[in-house]
Amino acid sequence: MRAPAQPLVRVVQPALPPAAFARLRRAVVALGAENLRDGYQTSFWFGLGRPSSLVEVVILALRDHYPARVAGFEWWLSRMRTSDVKVDFHQDCDERLERRGGPLVHPAQGSVLFLNRCRGGLLAVTEAPPNDANPARAPDDLSALDLVRPWPNRLALFRGDATHGVLDADGEIPTRRLRPAQPLRLAIAINAWARRPTGVPEFARARRYAALRLPPR
Repeated sequence: MRAPAQPLVRVVQPALPPAAFARLRRAVVALGAENLRDGYQTSFWFGLGRPSSLVEVVILALRDHYPARVAGFEWWLSRMRTSDVKVDFHQDCDERLERRGGPLVHPAQGSVLFLNRCRGGLLAVTEAPPNDANPARAPDDLSALDLVRPWPNRLALFRGDATHGVLDADGEIPTRRLRPAQPLRLAIAINAWARRPTGVPEFARARRYAALRLPPR
């Protein structure tokens, strides 16, 4: 796989001051396997008001890396074993709006904040569309993937309508469960939106991830 002529991903390293990053990572690790199976379907909306979670504090700290005019941010935990990648190539969008027959609306910008290193698990970004006929919905053209290796405190930013996925522990398109099982690849996905995506709740109203919750003021 060769790199695209023009990079599709902008990398910021380090993204956060060491103390802020260490605090966030400890909190995510403390969650253990809570909601691990449904983590990718459990996202939250942050409208840039008072933060209610450590992730939202981080978003404010990273604010200058995103477009100036956005309504807010959608975020979710990205935790997986690179020996069993279950996230296909895709384009982020307002999923509930699309399911209701509405137009296809993408975020203004996508990003991933990596919390640890791991075997494989590279973020792969491309302009080519996903293809349902291929394993992991991989695009037909794999000659120009922009790849980012997971690394602590590394922020990868890419266009909101870009196709992206995750390579397995062997650096290949995921096709099966690999042995031996690998430790969790820990990251947080953060999308900036021009308007709030349909039906995404605020973290303050959710009963999830107590280790990420800020103490009441």
